[in-house]
Amino acid sequence: MHFIDTGIAGVYVVEPRLFEDRRGYFFESYSKAKFEAAGLHYDFIQDNQSKSGYGTVRGLHFQKGEHAQAKLVRVLEGCVLDVAVDLRKGSPSYGRHVAVELSAENMRQLLIPRGFAHGFSVLSKTAVFSYKCDNLYCREAEGGLCFDDPALGIDWRIDMSHALTSEKDRLYKPFAEFESCFS
Repeated sequence: MHFIDTGIAGVYVVEPRLFEDRRGYFFESYSKAKFEAAGLHYDFIQDNQSKSGYGTVRGLHFQKGEHAQAKLVRVLEGCVLDVAVDLRKGSPSYGRHVAVELSAENMRQLLIPRGFAHGFSVLSKTAVFSYKCDNLYCREAEGGLCFDDPALGIDWRIDMSHALTSEKDRLYKPFAEFESCFS
């Protein structure tokens, strides 16, 4: 397992060590021991999975307070652009984002610590997206940012005039009106 620094503290691209032969391939998608050897200490307690079609944008979501979540995300089928926005007050990268293409082909994962908004856009016909969380979901603690806020400068790499989003995601406020609860 290889951990690639993204330039934003705590956010890493995780590349597996792939073992291939004529039968196919094998890799460890997660190893607590290898994460801890890299100085990354997480206790993932919930796995989630979604399937979406091309042009879907999910996010930008986060959980507040004691319900905040770190996530380890990956794509099982298809391709997405995965985005994490730093919401940690006082962080040198506050308000900046990381955008990484994750696919079933490249087998990359993105590790997103607590204090980030997270979202993705589907770049392939369909995508099956999987993520581990270190805390349980709590509806009362959910929050979000406007995914197409020009101040964030996110290029979702899809035609935004045809983006498929939820009503909830279209109603989130822009970053300029956001008061961070993360430090």
